[in-house]
Amino acid sequence: MTELVVRTLPSPSGVQGPGPDAYKGWLFKWTNYLKGYQRRWFVLSNGLLSYYRTQAEMAHTCRGTITLATVHIEVGDTCHFVLTSGGRSYHLKAYSEGECQRWVSALQQAKANATQMMPHSDDSGDEGPLAQPDRALIQGALKTLASKLEDLSTCNELIGKHGAALQRSLSELEDLRAPSDGVDKLKTVNERATLFRITSNAMINACQDFVDLAEAHSRRWQRALQYEREQRHHLEETIEQLAKQHNSLERAWRESPSTHNKGAEGTPEGESSEENEDIEFFDAMEDSPAFITVPADDHSQHRHLSSNQSVTSGSLSSNWSQDDNDGSGSYLRRGRRCRIPDKPNYSLNLWSIMKNCIGKELSKIPMPVNFNEPLSMLQRLTEDLEYSELLDRAARCDSSLEQMCLVAAFSVSSYSTTVHRTGKPFNPLLGETYELDRVEEYGYRSICEQISHHPPAAAHHVISQRGWTLWQEITIDSKFRGKYISIMPLGNIHLKFHTTGNHYVWSKVTSTVHNIIVGKLWIDQSGDIIIMNHRNKDKCHLKFSPYSYFSRDVPRKVTGVVMDGEGCAHNILSGTWDEKMESAKIIESSHGCGGSEGKHKTVYQTLPPKLLWKKYPLPENAENMHYFSSLALTLNEPEDGVAPTDSRLRPDQQLMEAGLWDEANTEKQRLEERQRLERRKREAQANLALEEGKEAESHQPLWFEKRTDTETGESSYMYKGGYWEAKDRQDWSQCPAIF
Repeated sequence: MTELVVRTLPSPSGVQGPGPDAYKGWLFKWTNYLKGYQRRWFVLSNGLLSYYRTQAEMAHTCRGTITLATVHIEVGDTCHFVLTSGGRSYHLKAYSEGECQRWVSALQQAKANATQMMPHSDDSGDEGPLAQPDRALIQGALKTLASKLEDLSTCNELIGKHGAALQRSLSELEDLRAPSDGVDKLKTVNERATLFRITSNAMINACQDFVDLAEAHSRRWQRALQYEREQRHHLEETIEQLAKQHNSLERAWRESPSTHNKGAEGTPEGESSEENEDIEFFDAMEDSPAFITVPADDHSQHRHLSSNQSVTSGSLSSNWSQDDNDGSGSYLRRGRRCRIPDKPNYSLNLWSIMKNCIGKELSKIPMPVNFNEPLSMLQRLTEDLEYSELLDRAARCDSSLEQMCLVAAFSVSSYSTTVHRTGKPFNPLLGETYELDRVEEYGYRSICEQISHHPPAAAHHVISQRGWTLWQEITIDSKFRGKYISIMPLGNIHLKFHTTGNHYVWSKVTSTVHNIIVGKLWIDQSGDIIIMNHRNKDKCHLKFSPYSYFSRDVPRKVTGVVMDGEGCAHNILSGTWDEKMESAKIIESSHGCGGSEGKHKTVYQTLPPKLLWKKYPLPENAENMHYFSSLALTLNEPEDGVAPTDSRLRPDQQLMEAGLWDEANTEKQRLEERQRLERRKREAQANLALEEGKEAESHQPLWFEKRTDTETGESSYMYKGGYWEAKDRQDWSQCPAIF
């Protein structure tokens, strides 16, 4: 419920008395509990109550409008009255009882005028379609029509009955042999003919009454239908306008948040900055970590004053060598390609496609390639290996806690490639695979397979010659919410180091793509990641802070704490998921003063932070190449000897990368239709098996099988072997023809 507090100035200030045309004045409007009452200039004119921040804004920006034709006005106590329209209540309060009475009188008069001005029937003088008397008339007309229809049904039965009797009498008359019987039979025929004529006349009259009544009300119903259509169109336009205004406010805030903060502080009472009535306000400290790091006074230690404050840059000297932590961004490619064709500039309205899909799963929404990027979801999973050198360094660590810090940095680094990547990856076909062999450059090779289509799920396995193995089974749950799209990856990522046997498990956070209706698309990551070492119970808790208009934190902030198996904290992690992560070793901890809701926070005293990871710069001209990273640019590069199910060979994806989007859309439709036919075929075979009493066979992945992990007890699809051996033999006879 929105509260509006209305306060008018005395008449000498320019308030006009109530009248049929206009009523104006300064009013105080209740916006929300954060900003309280705000002074606004209200104008009552032409059946509309509009308000502006200043009188000058009347020329260009209206802050809100209330239609009085359908509004309900209720007078309360202490200068208070309520306007209710369209299920929304506006609480208003005038400066004095006299002003309140004048406003109420003006609003009631304006409502009466607006009701009379609603569309009338050309020949009946009916009120507007939504007026209460009109609703009663329509209900009465419907009851009368139902009664007439029942009369027609009764007449129809009587006509049938009397017509059959008349037919029998005529037949008997034809069969007469004795003239003496003719008089009686003729009398009977005349009686029955009279009954039939009377019934027929009643039927004709009832039909005429029904037709007359229907015609009399047809214009009313047509006008009501037209009015509802216009109201719907007006509502759609209003929603679109609100979305544009919201986007403008959002863009202005993001461009200069400090300016807005200063402007809000320096604005005199009654002239505060613009409010958004439907916005939700969150306590900035509500989800903050339960610890605070503060700086020490000596030269070798740092204390960080609040959990909101980013770690102060200190010495980047580290136990990890600078050679292992090369942040220069040089990514050895050994002759691999460093660019793809520029993305064509095709304009297409995403909202026009998505507006009928609110609440649906994203993978079930048919979309053209215009909203895709020329990579499959299997290739996006493989992009997690962009910073595999972090795992190489972790494999060489003697300390499991230092190793945990690097694993945490690796888990964050996988999101750095998504900051500008708002394009949707291709949904892999069932049985589609993707391999990435980087043994020569980075010591690992990776294989992915799409193991389910609905819900979309993929299995991934990576083995490195540098001492680690990674595997995961990820199911993508995505929903379109109208204004944004949420992508929730379900499943765990497993990482095991060969030397120590340390087995780390964690899951991914939620990704959200904003501004689906209007404005520039942007992506955010939010949620928590718990990384657990199942060998010694070390744990790391990472928090991805969602973007907020009112937070003073840096955008895309990530904070975390590393604890041993006993729950003792050893390291504080801080940074952003699109730039870098740092680690600060804890040397002392104590309990601080109470925080919000009486909670006590732990205060950590730390050494200077050390750089764990820094993002590589994007390649030159990346903005015209889907913002691909150096690794992403090579993922579709042709490779000899790959499986015929490899994503590199997918034709619609190849056409899109080449800039042939029309051809890509045609090919995409062909592949999707082929997959639908294959699914129907499998369903028919399964139904046939059930009818025969046999067990229905489900799709079985080619390179992965369901197994239970002995350490975690988790059941998931794990690599069963055979792919790289088949590649060496070039024996792909088991692979289905999916393209």
